[in-house]
Amino acid sequence: MKNIFSILCLTMMVFSCADKEQKRYVPKSSGNINNLVVVADNQLWEDSVGEAIRDILAAPVEGLSKEEPMFSMNQMPTSVFSGFAKKNRLVLKIEKGKDAEVKIGKDTFARPQALVVVSGQTNQEIIDQLKANAVKIIDVFNKEEIKEKQRRISKSLFKDEPIENQLGLSMKFPTAYRIAKHDNDFFWLRRDIETGTVDIMLYEVPLSSIRENDSTVLDVVRVRDSVGKIHIEGPIEGSYMGTEDAFTPFISKSIIDNKPAFETKGLWDVKNAFMSGPFINYAIEDKVNNRYIIAEGYVFAPSVTKRDYVFELEAIINSIQIK
Repeated sequence: MKNIFSILCLTMMVFSCADKEQKRYVPKSSGNINNLVVVADNQLWEDSVGEAIRDILAAPVEGLSKEEPMFSMNQMPTSVFSGFAKKNRLVLKIEKGKDAEVKIGKDTFARPQALVVVSGQTNQEIIDQLKANAVKIIDVFNKEEIKEKQRRISKSLFKDEPIENQLGLSMKFPTAYRIAKHDNDFFWLRRDIETGTVDIMLYEVPLSSIRENDSTVLDVVRVRDSVGKIHIEGPIEGSYMGTEDAFTPFISKSIIDNKPAFETKGLWDVKNAFMSGPFINYAIEDKVNNRYIIAEGYVFAPSVTKRDYVFELEAIINSIQIK
């Protein structure tokens, strides 16, 4: 009987230890949105490896009128990567003298956290790994930041019942926004900032309005310009928000609410009014209802950086769920 009791106690201790291991404590992460810590020895950072990192992760954000880096980066040597430094939410770690590979870690030192470790025996092997895995590395960091921005936004959400009732979709955006205009299936949301506004437009168009071919971007521009002419008037009589002619928008494919979407980034302007800024437009395919949901965010903020405003709009639009 004593043997059986001892075995039971030992079994419980083993499972208890395993459970504690699974639920190990990690501290809360910190860091500004899109702020990346690069852990690399000074010589690597100042040499060709650092140059490759900056070329990839500090590349200009598409669709902005002035160059702004995709990520703001702070470098620190491996020797000081300890304690509070390990709590950063985004970490790129460079390890020289090891097999060439890229490893992805989640919540390794803090929660939430995205850790990417790039290693190689030589500088060139590290650079080759960075270049070969650039898209994956950017995607890991970008998805982590979208989730973090959405988490922050969710602390104070606007009640979106009017949008849900009219368009059959939900979207999580903060109470700092207001519905500036509601005209049938068109919604114009606005947030005042110190230097201007951050705006969102929501509406629907038939599936036939945007064709998937070489001229898709032209269809997107035609649709947004026609809607801008009707709903977004400029300060001068007859003026309206359109697409800047001198800047060719970037278009790519994306996924919103598990549905295919066209993501278009470019510059808007108001003719003869000297007003312009960046926009990000998503045409979300909703085959069930034979329509595209158009969700567009744009920024008017003269003389200030706009990357973080556009990123906020991207995070909001990525929260859309079609009912």
